Amino acid sequence: MVDLEKGDGLIDSPLEVDIGSSGGPIIEPYVGMEFDSEDDARKFYVEYARRLGFVVRIMQRRRSGIDGRTLARRLGCNKQGFSPNQKGPIGPEKKPRPSAREGCNATILVKMEKSGKWVVTRFVKDHNHPLVVTANGFSTAGDKDKKIQELTMELEHQERLCSTYREKLLSFMKNVEEQTEELSAKIQLIVENVRKVESETQKHSKRR
Repeated sequence: MVDLEKGDGLIDSPLEVDIGSSGGPIIEPYVGMEFDSEDDARKFYVEYARRLGFVVRIMQRRRSGIDGRTLARRLGCNKQGFSPNQKGPIGPEKKPRPSAREGCNATILVKMEKSGKWVVTRFVKDHNHPLVVTANGFSTAGDKDKKIQELTMELEHQERLCSTYREKLLSFMKNVEEQTEELSAKIQLIVENVRKVESETQKHSKRR
């Protein structure tokens, strides 16, 4: 099971970072900060990252076992983790490709409360690498390509999820329709039997 709570360096109070000419002070996330939706929380953190000089990676999430809704989401710096060296099936180890991952721990965790609000429950601020503020919010062209790829994969996953739910809904509706037809047939049979009994009763009454 994915542990969304893992991490250190909690920030539990609002802070502003003055970055001069880049658009005024930045409001940092803080534990307890609320958003109306997961999307609002993601947009806030992406904008915070853009202005601070790093790229956001969409990371783990926890879903409801009942309806599949997202209950918690972790976002982090795209330099989190390490890329292992790849070895070929035959021969010596291949020369590792340049990797954007440097083991950075900067992350944010948001959870949906019973009220429907999304609340920041964990915020790790510090990065272990230089931050580079650019006009488009990406440190390098490679970062931009990786971000596009991540968003594309997330979109495809959501489309598959929607397709699965659609199939389940159609199957449920079909079962309901079949059961309704079966119930209607049984009711009709009962009505006919009642009418027969009433008819026989009337005949016996007339004979007397």
